[in-house]
Amino acid sequence: MLLPALERYGLAPVLLQDISAVLIPLLLGFAGFCVLLQKLVLAQVQGLRGLWADFRGQLLLAVLLLVAAFFVGPWVGLTGERWQLFCYLAVATCGLLLVLQPVPGEQ
Repeated sequence: MLLPALERYGLAPVLLQDISAVLIPLLLGFAGFCVLLQKLVLAQVQGLRGLWADFRGQLLLAVLLLVAAFFVGPWVGLTGERWQLFCYLAVATCGLLLVLQPVPGEQ
């Protein structure tokens, strides 16, 4: 939400590219850390089986893999901006689906 707001503010396109080059990896790193914390909570509530059998666990695993793919992609040879944009948007979609899920233990 911050990058479109900065774009509307009228900043130079080169400055916006520099800001997004710094903010997006930080945001995805933070999302990866939060996923690990959520997996710990899910494991405490539903046990280790809940990490895979539950839809939330599958979404959290998908987010973790997408975050890893975002950072590992350039080392493997996926240097295009499209790969990183795909990972970013897929993480956002999984995050939206996670928000729509009921709280663990309150079903």
